Amino acid sequence: MKKTCFFDTALLLTGLLAFFSFVPPSIAAERGIKGAVNIESDQLSYDKEADSYHASGNVIVTFTDGFLLADSVVYHRKTGDAFADGDVFITSKDDLLEGDKVRYNLSSKTGVAYQGKAFLSENHLYLKGKEIQKKGESTYFIKDATATTCDGDHPAWRFTGSELDVTIEGYGTLKHGTFDVKNFPIFYAPYFIFPAKTKRQSGFLFPKVAFSRDVNGWDIELPFFWAISDNTDATFYQRYLEKRGWKEGMEFRYAISKDSFGTFYADYLNDTKDIDSINNTSMEDGLGRIWKGNQRRWSYYLNHETTFTPGFYLRTDIARVSDHWYFRDFTDSNYYLDNYSQTGANKYQRVSFFGDKSLASLDSTARIVKDWQLYNLTVMGKYTDNLATVTNNATLQSYPNVTFTGLKQPIFKSPVYFELASSYQYAYRVTGEKGHWTDVNPVFSLPRSFGDYLQMTPAVGLKGTAWEGRGGVEDKNGDRALYTLGLNASSEAHRIFDVNLGSINKIRHGIKPEITYSYIPYVKQDNMPDFVTGVPETNTITYALTNTVIAKVKETKERKPGEKEKARAVKLDPDKFTYLEFLRFKLSQTFDVREYRSSKGEAERRPFSPASLEFDLLPAKYLSYRSLATYDTNDGEWKTVNHDLTVSDGRGDSATLGYRYTQDSLQEINLDLKAKMTKAVDLRYIQRRNEFDHKDLEKTFILDYHKQCWSVEFSYSDLDNDRRYMAVFSLYGLGKVGGVGAKPESMRP
Repeated sequence: MKKTCFFDTALLLTGLLAFFSFVPPSIAAERGIKGAVNIESDQLSYDKEADSYHASGNVIVTFTDGFLLADSVVYHRKTGDAFADGDVFITSKDDLLEGDKVRYNLSSKTGVAYQGKAFLSENHLYLKGKEIQKKGESTYFIKDATATTCDGDHPAWRFTGSELDVTIEGYGTLKHGTFDVKNFPIFYAPYFIFPAKTKRQSGFLFPKVAFSRDVNGWDIELPFFWAISDNTDATFYQRYLEKRGWKEGMEFRYAISKDSFGTFYADYLNDTKDIDSINNTSMEDGLGRIWKGNQRRWSYYLNHETTFTPGFYLRTDIARVSDHWYFRDFTDSNYYLDNYSQTGANKYQRVSFFGDKSLASLDSTARIVKDWQLYNLTVMGKYTDNLATVTNNATLQSYPNVTFTGLKQPIFKSPVYFELASSYQYAYRVTGEKGHWTDVNPVFSLPRSFGDYLQMTPAVGLKGTAWEGRGGVEDKNGDRALYTLGLNASSEAHRIFDVNLGSINKIRHGIKPEITYSYIPYVKQDNMPDFVTGVPETNTITYALTNTVIAKVKETKERKPGEKEKARAVKLDPDKFTYLEFLRFKLSQTFDVREYRSSKGEAERRPFSPASLEFDLLPAKYLSYRSLATYDTNDGEWKTVNHDLTVSDGRGDSATLGYRYTQDSLQEINLDLKAKMTKAVDLRYIQRRNEFDHKDLEKTFILDYHKQCWSVEFSYSDLDNDRRYMAVFSLYGLGKVGGVGAKPESMRP
């Protein structure tokens, strides 16, 4: 008869068992075992002197976050140790441990399995060995070991060695190890380190290998990660550029506390490449150079943030480079590209600029910010490197720059609202005008609604500016005072259609007309230095019409929406209805009253600004289209046109076509095609063509072959100034050979 035991009533139920043999005993966990420990078996006995339980025959032991299966088990209540024999199978959370014999502690989740197997779910890692020691929640030691992330009895690849130490989300160290492909050893190493994902542990990261025919030659980088302490680490980058020399880099990350952290990076290269581009200035944006090797080139970057109290913090973003050509020469790969982030969500990956050859200027800032519920005070210093000029002497710098802002708020519970924008700035440069200027701009408004169909907001602003300039032909001191008038009026009409077509329940069509009037009187500003922004006389009417179509969509199953669907999903009902804006069209234009009334001839007047058109369409899951354009109604010509069309399917095929046009300066076509040839083979083609200059900027071909536990990617890029080859070999759960390896994203303060 099968019996069930719970440890806290062991003595009572053992006595009852003698009288009622059909009643299963129950005993509860004690002495540090968290939660109940239950045993089910064909035979069960209790040794009072040893305080242990002996179970045999179809034994099932359940404990917190797991269970144990075996032919027989001896469990010691005092220590929490379980000795299991015969086809032992243990699961703890999502990890598995098997063996002929296993000693396992149900409290610490540690133990030893003989002739064992283990599966670590976090990085899909299979382990096998003569003896597997589980030394901690995330650490294993294996004798006569094999390790792989491949499913099945005959893995595509594996590591083997006499001893293996591995830490989940950390690194593995293998002694006298080989890397086998289909049981055939490819290479041998007496000591080998491999990453088991991202937990902080010192060791080499995966290298990056590329070949650039015209610019760098062979490009090989080997990073080394050093976990200095719980709150500091460093990565050292040793990069060999065949045509330039050795480029050394270092990244230092620290977390003084949870509210104070930062990153410092620096690199240095003694560039041995001879460059003569004085006659090829188109590639250098007019900055021709003649270098005869041994140019000392460097960069550094400091990002730091300290939060003193909620809403009161200090942040620095300081980046400097040795020369104007740094990002032009390393546009294919550099630290700033690898760590670029638009959101800054990762506190150790917050580079706010895209460091490729198109970067025209580089800003360094340090600021202290204090936020209140309705006000903000920011004190900032800013230094700008102009990368498009030979010298930086004429570039305007700003330190300090103090802004005080008041958000829109009612005045003493009245219907009148108040908002404020004010600033003080000291502008400096070596050559040109420099000095101080102060600006204060309070605005008063009165939002009014007339039923559900008309909203109007009249506004009155006062703008006062004072300046003190020097460094030019003569000193310029003065001030200005003016007022501004504005009126915004809008309405909206909509209709809801019951369609009940597929997953679409209803459709809402809305039309929103809007008119904005702006007036600023003429103010004399002829004694103003060039670092002060002028305020032009304004008398304009801007009108806009927006059409939106929103569908009420019933979700048929639980799924994660795509990025575009996320961006458009504005509401989620408890009954799983999502409101999705799948069409939006906006047309707007500005009419200049002053231009219309000017004394110019009728043919010379241009009262209408270019009309702005915005069109977004997301009619189906696999189709999206976006268009932005401006059209000059005076000349009857398009000024700018931008189109993006994406078509995809559920299999993984996709096609993206982009078009960029700016009158007289840019006409570019971008194409990105991806074809899923088989379950294991993907083909991709990327092309960027400059139709304005009639030349291709990029042609890239990518072949990606992937299996369950590994993949290899071959790519060839034909660029406007180089040809580049790259091969990237990936082992599932371990990283990439040929691409930059992953570093931990966080550390303990």
